[in-house]
Amino acid sequence: MRDQILKWDCPHVVLTGGEPLLQPDVVPLSEALQHQGLVVTVETAGTVYRPVAATLMSISPKLSNSVPVNDTRWSPRHHRTQDRPEIVRRLMAEYAFQLKFVIDTPADVDEAVGYLKQFPAVEPEQVWLMPQGVSPDVLAQKETWLAPLAARLGYRYCPRRQIELFGNVRGT
Repeated sequence: MRDQILKWDCPHVVLTGGEPLLQPDVVPLSEALQHQGLVVTVETAGTVYRPVAATLMSISPKLSNSVPVNDTRWSPRHHRTQDRPEIVRRLMAEYAFQLKFVIDTPADVDEAVGYLKQFPAVEPEQVWLMPQGVSPDVLAQKETWLAPLAARLGYRYCPRRQIELFGNVRGT
């Protein structure tokens, strides 16, 4: 995997997709990438800990809007493991971090603000709000109220440019 990544002329690698920290090989992969001089960001829900080599830990705690719908296989596990504040604290203590919340409605912002009360040391500029959606039209509509709300709270707004530019498709 390391060699496949190094073929790309890209100084920054993001390990993401599902939950990368579930994969034991993510530790040696992250170490090899960082050893090659790459900036490594790990995107995680903050429910699993592994001692990866990361320049930035992008922690995306799951709000109630993230519950798998009609999925009897994953839903029980999701409910059991979606809130692991002890792991989030450890990740924040060991890595440079940001907290990113996927927002569908204004009520989700309230839930994120409530969640953050567990972590009073988190600075507002370390918090990112990103709209939930898979079409440019939906994202644009949510941006009209979410971007100003994020700014008012001192948070950052994170658009989903990949969907706006390329649609909701997997990359190569």
